[in-house]
Amino acid sequence: MDSKDFRHWAHRASEWAADYYESLPDHPVRAQVAPGEIGALIDAEPPESPQEMETIFADFERIVPQGMTHWQHPRFFAYFPSNAAPAAVVAEQLAGAMAAQCMLWQTSPAATELEVKMVEWLRQAVDLPESFKGVFQDTASSATLCAVLTMRERALGWQGNRNGLSGKPVVRVYASTRTHSSIDKAVWIAGIGQDNLVKIPTDEKLAMDVAVLRAAIRRDREDGLLPAGIVVCVGGTSTGATDDVAAVCQVAREEGLYSHVDAAWAGSAMICPEFRHLWAGVEHADSIVLNPHKWLGASMECSAHFVREPEMLVRTLSIQPEYLKTHVKGDQDGMVNFSEWSVQLGRRFRALKVWFLMRAYGLEGLRSRIRNHVAWARKLAERLAGESDFEIVTPPMLSLFSFRYVPKGPKGPEGLDLDLDALNLRLLNAINDDGRIYLTQTEHDGKLVIRFVAGQFETRAQDFDVAFDAICETARALIE
Repeated sequence: MDSKDFRHWAHRASEWAADYYESLPDHPVRAQVAPGEIGALIDAEPPESPQEMETIFADFERIVPQGMTHWQHPRFFAYFPSNAAPAAVVAEQLAGAMAAQCMLWQTSPAATELEVKMVEWLRQAVDLPESFKGVFQDTASSATLCAVLTMRERALGWQGNRNGLSGKPVVRVYASTRTHSSIDKAVWIAGIGQDNLVKIPTDEKLAMDVAVLRAAIRRDREDGLLPAGIVVCVGGTSTGATDDVAAVCQVAREEGLYSHVDAAWAGSAMICPEFRHLWAGVEHADSIVLNPHKWLGASMECSAHFVREPEMLVRTLSIQPEYLKTHVKGDQDGMVNFSEWSVQLGRRFRALKVWFLMRAYGLEGLRSRIRNHVAWARKLAERLAGESDFEIVTPPMLSLFSFRYVPKGPKGPEGLDLDLDALNLRLLNAINDDGRIYLTQTEHDGKLVIRFVAGQFETRAQDFDVAFDAICETARALIE
C-alpha cells in the first residue's frame, strides 16, 4: 500500500466510522449471532498472495459489524461503559499512525511529557491534592496489580522481588466482599494467594464493616501473619457498593498498611463537586485508580493510576538493564520513564486522546453528561419502582441500580412453576434478544438481580424511555 492508497483507505475508514456512529440507534445493541457463526465466515487458512483492499474492506463490512456488540450504542446499559468519544477516536487515529513505543522518555518525549500534563489535568479535575502524581495504565486491573505488588513489597521490606516469597511471612490483603474480581486476580498474580485475600463483610449501606476489618488485622498479627494493605471500594461493579473511604484509610494509617482506592468507574464522576462526598477522605489513600475510558469518553485503554509516593511504585516495578537506560545531555530531573511505573514495558501513546477529549468537550461538557446520566437513571428507577410488578433491589448509586421482576396474581412465578431467579434470568435474556437495550445480571445477597447502568457518551433522555418500555413490555409478555 503506497501513500496514495493509504490516503484513500484512511478516508474510507473515517467515512465508515462516521456512518457507523450515525446508524447505531437502528441496530440491536448486543450481537444477535450464535457461537461460531462469525468464525465460519472467515477463511480457514491465511492467503499466500496479497489481496485487494477493496475485497478486504468488503469482507469487513459483511462479516464484522453483525458480530459486534455495540458498546457505543446510546442504549448500552450493561457492564460499565467503554466509551470512545469522537474526539478521542481522532486522537487514536493519529497515535496509531505514529505507532510509537512510549516506554521511555527518549523513545517518545512528547508522549511522556503530555502524559505528565494529562494526569495533572485529571488530578485537578477530580480535586486530588497536589502531592498525587500518576501514570496511565492500560486498565484498572493493571493499576490494582501494581498497587498489590507495592503493598506486598513494602510489607516485606522490599525483599519479595529479590528473594521470592518462600520463607517469608504470609502476606495478607483486605477488601470488602463486594469488591471487583480484579482484586482477587491481582493477589493471585502477586503470589499472595486467594486464601490470603481477607474478604470483610459489609454493613447495611454496602460499605466495609470497619470494626470487623480492625479485628481481622489484629487477629492476623496475633497469628503471625503479615497485614500489608487494604483495597477500598468506591462504586463496586455489581451494585455500586462504596466503602467509607475516610474510615478505612484511617485504619490503614493506624496499622501502617498501604491503602488503594478502586474507583475505576465512579472516579470519573468526581469531576462533579456534588459527588465527591462519595470518596471523602481519599486524600489519605496511598493510591487511586479511575478509568477515563469508562465514563469520561476516552477510548480503551486508559486507566489513571494516582500515587501519593511514586518512589514506592518505582521501587517495586523499576528494572534498568543497560539497553533501557537513557543517556542524554543536560538536566534529567524532569525526565520520567513510565515503563518503571507499570508492569508493561511497551506502552501506547494514551495521553493524546485525553488531551483531545478534555479540550474538545471541556470539563463542563463532561460534567453535564455525567449529571444527565445520573439524573436519567434515577428517574428510570423511580418509574420502575412505581410499577406494581417490579422492585428496586439496590437504589441508584450514581447511575447504577438493580431491580427484579416480581409479578403478582395467578400468572405470577408460582403459576408458571418458576422461581424468581429463573424468571429474571429469562427476562434478561429476552430483553437482550429484543435488541432495543442491553443489560446484564449480577448476584445480590443470594438473589439474581438485573443491573442497569448509564454512561454511554451519546445517550439521550429518550433512550431511557425506550429502556422503560423494553423492560416492561418484555417482562409482561413472559407470563401472558
